Amino acid sequence: MTTTSLAGRQAGPPALSARRRWTVLAVCALSMFLVGLDTTIVNVGLPRIGQGLGVGTRSLEWVVDAYTVVLASLLIASGALADRFGRRRVFQCGLVVFGVASVVCAVAPSLGVLVAARAAQGVGASMLSPVALAIVVNAMPDPKERARAIGVWASVFGLSMAAGPLTGGALIEAFGWRSVFWINAPVIVGTLVLVAVFVPESRGQRARRLDLPGQILLTLALCVTVGVLIEGPRIGWTSPLALTGYAVIVATAAAFARVEHRRPEPLMDLGLFRRPPFAMAALGAVAVFVALNVTLLLNTLYLQHARGWTPLATGLATLPMALGATVCAPWSGHLVGRVGPARPLVVAGGFITAGGLCLTGLAQDTNLVLLLLAYLLIGTGFGFANAPITNTAVSGLPPSRAGVAGAITSTARQVGSAIGIAVAGALVTNAAPAALAAATHPGWLLVAGCGLVLFAVARASTAGKGA
Repeated sequence: MTTTSLAGRQAGPPALSARRRWTVLAVCALSMFLVGLDTTIVNVGLPRIGQGLGVGTRSLEWVVDAYTVVLASLLIASGALADRFGRRRVFQCGLVVFGVASVVCAVAPSLGVLVAARAAQGVGASMLSPVALAIVVNAMPDPKERARAIGVWASVFGLSMAAGPLTGGALIEAFGWRSVFWINAPVIVGTLVLVAVFVPESRGQRARRLDLPGQILLTLALCVTVGVLIEGPRIGWTSPLALTGYAVIVATAAAFARVEHRRPEPLMDLGLFRRPPFAMAALGAVAVFVALNVTLLLNTLYLQHARGWTPLATGLATLPMALGATVCAPWSGHLVGRVGPARPLVVAGGFITAGGLCLTGLAQDTNLVLLLLAYLLIGTGFGFANAPITNTAVSGLPPSRAGVAGAITSTARQVGSAIGIAVAGALVTNAAPAALAAATHPGWLLVAGCGLVLFAVARASTAGKGA
């Protein structure tokens, strides 16, 4: 298991003052905000990026998924590197990589350069998310204070994902699509200074070996899966190339499982999936982020292509979603602490399902009130979902395995993001503007189905807690 343990703390670190501890949280949460923001901020700018670079919808999906696939693939390995070489050091390297890649994105002359730079952003982001959380946990040895800090962390992450389209729309309207990448540069520079001043160095209690074969197989499986979903409409779902892709996915997944079961320190502890609560929590994480990203991409393409809205107006339409996520994420964390994860998961599933069903009859002239209501429902469900999913994943596990469970759940979220973008794009890639609304209908059914998955996760969260 090569990941950063939530419980692992450097032996005998000097105690930090309360002000310093919460400053560390603020600095690390800022990096997490960037990671989440860059997952969704680009969505609203895809039509303008396509116009600027002269490419179509199908190719533009790679602009989003190059980031999320690489991020998902490397999250766990980056945690292992941080345990071995120092969390602050790896965190700083991640900030530099992310910042440089953002500048390359901003000046990219072609789609190929932009996609490659987005992948590099994913590399940098993988060194920020799990490592920053480990830094926060290490800085806060008191369990109650740590729980509050993780609650703040979850709220920041939810806010960043939901705020991406609104932020992106405003920037694009004022400064053009390249501004969504330029904005990262000053934030990165400021964060690097704050890290150098306030964040102490820490390492895991025991450095774990890197599982290079497992890492390669996981990356290959994710890349080919997303590639087939994105390119399927163009090459044909039953074409020889697509059939070869299916075979590669099955072969790499089987090889990954075989390698992980045989290694003494695997990249991913597959034994965790034998616990129904954990397996369902991972599935729930995928489902929630599929729903979110299907919603965001279909919203962008429908409003800008079918209804002719500007990026700013499109981003403003997601304001109810951001509001629901921001208000409900901390409320959900409070409920989990009081009544457990099952009830918040049922609430989350109900809201997401209702939001998806609202739009299954989407038309060219659907009333704006219905659109905003649907986005509010989906955002509210998203806000309620994250805390109980994480709680379900780690519940009943000893500290030595809780970090691994949390890292796998984070990976599942990014996998869901990548799949959601690929599926949404596949649904509408060949649709003319007049037919785009009807082409989105299966996507909204998928969103509703993702909400129903959370009812099953709620049921599993009340199952036995044994590891």
